[in-house]
Amino acid sequence: MFFVLSKVLVFLTVPSNVILSIGVIGLILLLTRFRRAGVRLTAASLLLLLIVGVTPIGYALIVALENRFPPGKEDGPPITGVIVLGGPIDSRMSTLRGKLSITGEVERLLEGAALVKRHPSAKLVFTGGNPSLFGKDPPEAVYAAQLFEQLGVPKERLVFEDKSRNTAENAQFTRAMLDPKPGERWLLVTSAVHMPRAVGAFRKVGFPVEPFPVDWSSPPNPNLWRLPRNLLGGVGALNAVSHEVIGLAAYWATGRTSELFPGPLPEPTDCCAKPP
Repeated sequence: MFFVLSKVLVFLTVPSNVILSIGVIGLILLLTRFRRAGVRLTAASLLLLLIVGVTPIGYALIVALENRFPPGKEDGPPITGVIVLGGPIDSRMSTLRGKLSITGEVERLLEGAALVKRHPSAKLVFTGGNPSLFGKDPPEAVYAAQLFEQLGVPKERLVFEDKSRNTAENAQFTRAMLDPKPGERWLLVTSAVHMPRAVGAFRKVGFPVEPFPVDWSSPPNPNLWRLPRNLLGGVGALNAVSHEVIGLAAYWATGRTSELFPGPLPEPTDCCAKPP
């Protein structure tokens, strides 16, 4: 039920859809005896469009999410495995065209393959089923298997989880499959903007992972108030980040993460060490 409701909620809360709906309702009311209300709604729609378009609301949210975790580290104890979250592969288009179709989040896949090549003892785990609400296409894992083999990752080092449909299920099903042991080291690879929700979901199921964010779309210290070249670019930015913002709130409200805005854990300290 949560999966279905989350899909519906995401569609209904896309900022541009909300603004457009307000405008359409306003235009319809202009043809009725509620003309004054129609004028107000139409004007409100245009004003919201302008505010979202020229202010850095969406971009600022992207920056906050992407900067929540620092770049991942590879030094230290041996890496047991690298977990790559699904999302980049378009199963429907891949099926229709008969060729692998990947979205702009391809860095998850490329960095995952690169990591296990640099760490020969590590497994590469891909978790991703069919996230479509109505589609019957093969899970992402089917096409991920093809891609990783093309990238030169040996088949015996690949592990696939193909039932999960969202981030919470990624965490739940991957933990059940891998049964991580104390002392093991698992890197979690996903887009930087998605990392807070992903880490929160894995922590909730008791799977301690090390964040390894990729696929940034913003610099570390951007000038948020620089006038954009596209005055309506802010609408696209807010549309893009709204999924994560609403997802974080929904996961926290439904107990799929214990933190509203998961962040890095504090560095361990040796409380009992004697002073020099």
